[in-house]
Amino acid sequence: MTAMLILPEWMITKAPLAPLRNWGVRIEDGIITHLGSHEELRQSHPDIDILEAPNQVLSPGFVNAHTHLYGVLAHGIPLEKAPEGFWPFLSEFWWPMVEDRIDHQMLRSAIPWQCSQMIKSGVTSFYDCLEAPNSLPGCLKLEAEIVEHFGQRAILSFEATGRVSPENAGMGLHENVEFTRERKRNDGLVQGLVCFHTTFTCDEKLILRAFELAAELDCLVHMHCSEGTYEPEMMLKKNGKRPIELYYELGVAGERMLASQCVQLSPREINIIAESGIRVVHMPLSNCEVGGGIAPIPQLLAQGVTVGLGSDSYIDNFFEVMRGAFLIHKANRQDPRVMPAGQVWKLATIGGAQALKLKNVGCIQPGWQADLQLIDVDFPTPCGEWNLYDQLILYRNPQSVRMVMTAGRILYQNGNLSYGDEVKMRNDLLVQANRLWEKAQK
Repeated sequence: MTAMLILPEWMITKAPLAPLRNWGVRIEDGIITHLGSHEELRQSHPDIDILEAPNQVLSPGFVNAHTHLYGVLAHGIPLEKAPEGFWPFLSEFWWPMVEDRIDHQMLRSAIPWQCSQMIKSGVTSFYDCLEAPNSLPGCLKLEAEIVEHFGQRAILSFEATGRVSPENAGMGLHENVEFTRERKRNDGLVQGLVCFHTTFTCDEKLILRAFELAAELDCLVHMHCSEGTYEPEMMLKKNGKRPIELYYELGVAGERMLASQCVQLSPREINIIAESGIRVVHMPLSNCEVGGGIAPIPQLLAQGVTVGLGSDSYIDNFFEVMRGAFLIHKANRQDPRVMPAGQVWKLATIGGAQALKLKNVGCIQPGWQADLQLIDVDFPTPCGEWNLYDQLILYRNPQSVRMVMTAGRILYQNGNLSYGDEVKMRNDLLVQANRLWEKAQK
């Protein structure tokens, strides 16, 4: 891999720090080696390829800290009536009509499309949670082979659940363990972790086993947590404890725990999350879709909780996801000062990387990974260090992304993907979505 300079008009080193004007980077072998002014870099490295990027901002790539690659197959699926709440959404729609019908053929069509669309949206790293109990075994290996082709950094997992059968739950944990162990040996861009669903589909024995296995593998444990009122209400009826309180009493609440959603939290649960070092991923738009509520992200951030941002594969345009995080909390708190744009950009970059425990990802500085994107900043109104984050979040979209690279490898540039035939991917996805929808109507 050859060395190169990237010289943009603006550079975001580490959100929410003020962007730098007429600064750039030198990268070599997938690593950022130097930062400096355009003049300094040109003088210090005269014989090197230069990517000139006028009217563009260089930023760390986005980290989509929670997605379901298979989820695109259900976009627009016909329903006789909308689910009346979170539990009906799962029990009457998502489980029987989507999750339980996903097979390897469908995964082979969904994953390439989703990777391509995330790349075009500036996403250089992501965490995927596969919920498809009838796709076992071998589903994570299938996913990894496709993701590696597109070149993104990724953590993949299978969501073990006890709702199907104890045997299926065991197969799910085994899928995670074998995949994570193999990936640790390879030490590549695609890794794994241990995952289970929730406290209301997994018993305490399964939860404890998941954390034991993760400790042996030295990896994170992911679960969905209190996405709506259903889970905390059920846990209170069952044992008098809310979900985070249960995890705390089981002795598993800590930095190894990656909890997605975290919408319906009590003040005590917020304190436990902060004191225990639990990592949280926020999905503002999908929380709206299922009627789950608005997560107390400003309160979590105020207590120093590590928070990333995810699409949940509901709306995969990551600029829209950031807009959601930027706007929803202002309305909820009735305070326009809440969730400033620089803070949202942090959640979308280094916040997500820290939540996923990715090493040297999400920031532009020497020694860090060259996971980068260039975004057009030719706005019709002035921009400067005082408003660039706001302009980017409010008025940019994937169409504004000019270049995306992971580990120094260019994945997308000037409207063209480096890997994959987008027309073929779209056609393949349409065929398999029709298969899923036909199966769901039977």
